[in-house]
Amino acid sequence: MKWLALIAVIATGSLLIYAVSDFPDWGSASSPANGGVEGAGRSVSQTFIEETDTLTHVPNIVTAVLADYRGYDTMFETVVILAAGMAIFAILRVLRDTEKPVDQSKHDPSIDGDHQRIIIGTTCRLLIPVIQLFALYVVAHGHHSPGGGFQGGVILGASFILLGLATDLETAIARFSEKQFIGLACVGIFIYAGFGVLGQFYGRGFLDYGALQPIFMTDGEPMARSHAMLGVEVGVAFTVTAIMFAIYANLASKGELKNGL
Repeated sequence: MKWLALIAVIATGSLLIYAVSDFPDWGSASSPANGGVEGAGRSVSQTFIEETDTLTHVPNIVTAVLADYRGYDTMFETVVILAAGMAIFAILRVLRDTEKPVDQSKHDPSIDGDHQRIIIGTTCRLLIPVIQLFALYVVAHGHHSPGGGFQGGVILGASFILLGLATDLETAIARFSEKQFIGLACVGIFIYAGFGVLGQFYGRGFLDYGALQPIFMTDGEPMARSHAMLGVEVGVAFTVTAIMFAIYANLASKGELKNGL
């Protein structure tokens, strides 16, 4: 198996090194990013800056680039996050209960049963709802300010991790169970891909958000693209939130989803 792995690494590395020869020279005026072949036309960045607001009605150019202009890339980035979480699950998750049950009388994570946790428990009860509301704001407001699905998903996932750190992992799992976070991670991908497939039902390309104007009942395709990008960001946030907590839960408990750090 080690030899097979070595061969796979060498073959993949050779292909990547060979592909580098097709890249334009660093800073070349004829590269697509700097204006296309022979420097004709506008650069990619100039096109984004000048046309994004007109074509998408999204003031935040970064969001438009990530969710629209390079929508395929962002969708598969989200798939990579899901794959990373599933890989950690496959490697670490222990499905058989081989340990003796923990004596709960010796460890009570509630603030009533453990006076050393009063400050931490009370503070988290106050902070976690605020953190989650801010995460939803970051997702919903990503069109107009820094934010979006990845950032909002990280913040939302961190709120569940904070709960696990402040109490114990089983308390956090009771709020966000294994079945729920695995299902939510998959739902996020389906939401993203679903917006792409809907465009094909209207005879347009995959992830062509402008085709969704009849569904959103907007006054033009640019606003339909804006609304669709918000839906896509929600899907990304679902997957990122779930996988963040899944990775923490498995790493912190060695795959047993008990006790934790």
